[in-house]
Amino acid sequence: MTIISTTPTASHKSRTRGSRLRGLVVNLGLGLAFLAAIAFLLPSLMGFQRYVIMGGSMEGTYDLGSVVFEEVVPTSELKVGDVITYVPPAESGITTLVTHRIVDIDGDFYRTQGDANPGVDPWTFQLTAETQPRAVAHVPYVGFAFMALADRGTRMAVIGIPAALIALWSLAELARAVRPSRRDDEQDEIAAPAPGAPRSLALV
Repeated sequence: MTIISTTPTASHKSRTRGSRLRGLVVNLGLGLAFLAAIAFLLPSLMGFQRYVIMGGSMEGTYDLGSVVFEEVVPTSELKVGDVITYVPPAESGITTLVTHRIVDIDGDFYRTQGDANPGVDPWTFQLTAETQPRAVAHVPYVGFAFMALADRGTRMAVIGIPAALIALWSLAELARAVRPSRRDDEQDEIAAPAPGAPRSLALV
């Protein structure tokens, strides 16, 4: 008596477990990437501005590499003690944004100081806009990732290569899913009854 077994073999089970594990890893990676994107896009959607601390003048409060989130408030609401991000006056010689704490307000003139600096900034300035970003929260050290991603080569390595690998992996899994295995083809050939033979998987 000849019986054709339909029980999956050990190699078939191993391939199935491997496929499931690969699928789990891909889904986990995509999920983490999605959550990270939401975590940093959500503040922007809620109206907050985001700045990366690239100097040491606010060490102890906002360390180098921190990401500072700021809400846009009416300039009239600013008070001593608030941390703001602004461009110093032209005579300061500084052309980049500065995130410092307000230490004095004299009418329309402001003076700031970095928390880690021994003295106040050697300039006063006016805020001519009706609104001004004011710091409300921060995430330490995450800004290093933004600094690294500012380089095109790093962006390609960190984002492009993993994305390409995931895409190729997904295509390979799709091709494997739609293509019957050689063993399945062989079983189909063996199980197919000859013309006129009884349609049974057990032959006596």
